[in-house]
Amino acid sequence: MRHYSGRCHCGAVTFSFRSPTIERTMRCDCSICARKGIIMSPEVIPPEDIDIQAEPGAISIYQFGSETARHHFCNRCGIHVFVETRLNPGSYRVNLGCVDELNAMHLPDDIYPGRAL
Repeated sequence: MRHYSGRCHCGAVTFSFRSPTIERTMRCDCSICARKGIIMSPEVIPPEDIDIQAEPGAISIYQFGSETARHHFCNRCGIHVFVETRLNPGSYRVNLGCVDELNAMHLPDDIYPGRAL
């Protein structure tokens, strides 16, 4: 397992997590993820492997459809930071564009068929 850290654009939301070495990304084709163009962690991160820190009131949550998935974003700079997943409630996928030591745009990706859910 490797340790990663990241933040939103303005730094009001920071996080760190443990994950296998990230060599691929995951993109979801559901209506919200496709519109955001988000590049997510390929592995689901259990809550005990992620530490989220935020300035008071900095995180907002957006839900739609079944309202199971919880899309977290910084309400100061607007960056989507992570999502609590629909299929694994309470576990996370992080926006790899927020991870300091990765250039997610240059990693191969897998498409998740979220539109089919």
